[in-house]
Amino acid sequence: MDKIDLLRKMIRPYTVLDKFADSQPDKHYTVRSIYFETPDFECYWTKLAHNKHRNKVRLRGYNLEDGKNLVFMEIKRKYEAPILKNRAPLLFEDFKKVLRNEKKLEDFLTNDGKMKNALDNSKRFFYNVYARKMKPVVTVIYEREPFLSAYNNPDNNLRITFDKNLRGCPYPTIDDLFSEKHVQYTLRGHFILEVKFNQFCPAWMKAIIGTLGLHKESASKYCMCIDAHNMIKTNNRFDTLSHGRMFREYYD
Repeated sequence: MDKIDLLRKMIRPYTVLDKFADSQPDKHYTVRSIYFETPDFECYWTKLAHNKHRNKVRLRGYNLEDGKNLVFMEIKRKYEAPILKNRAPLLFEDFKKVLRNEKKLEDFLTNDGKMKNALDNSKRFFYNVYARKMKPVVTVIYEREPFLSAYNNPDNNLRITFDKNLRGCPYPTIDDLFSEKHVQYTLRGHFILEVKFNQFCPAWMKAIIGTLGLHKESASKYCMCIDAHNMIKTNNRFDTLSHGRMFREYYD
């Protein structure tokens, strides 16, 4: 964390803080994601093996629970080089109603306007969970400080993020998305810098990376939280927890 203040100063002339983060008291927001896994931890092992075709399935929310939280059903896919994402938003309470079979996805989602492909993406999410017998294995939590380019370039959507205080909670239920029971920190004293762009990394960012002596490395927050809880070596717990236990009453 010793370089974070210096890095902020170096990127300041070229960036602006993301509006959502800028509206928060501490100028960052908390990301909370429940990750789903297959019985043989396929997502974990394909990531470690650097497979060209792989995916992760997760339910993502932000900050603290307030009764009106929007959550996102997500499938993050890697196909050769590009990273693709299927995403569908839903109120947290409505998501739980769908799990309890009280409502259908069609009651909340359409494929129109702002939520284009939301219904299709949500169905893809549930298909993966059921067909691959996936269960929640860890909640990955961190504070994100995101920056955007100060210069409007629609052809190169630059986003720079500092992800801090990485931590995880093992074997959550859906109700635990905003909980931090049994939390375990990893990467103490460090943060993860991500530089995302459509076409090219700006010359000024390359210069900053060179000046600070930074090197590109794989940093899967999901894998690090799994490792912090030693979950792979004890995945017999996965086998003993039924879908009904993991989702509590939602499958009944």
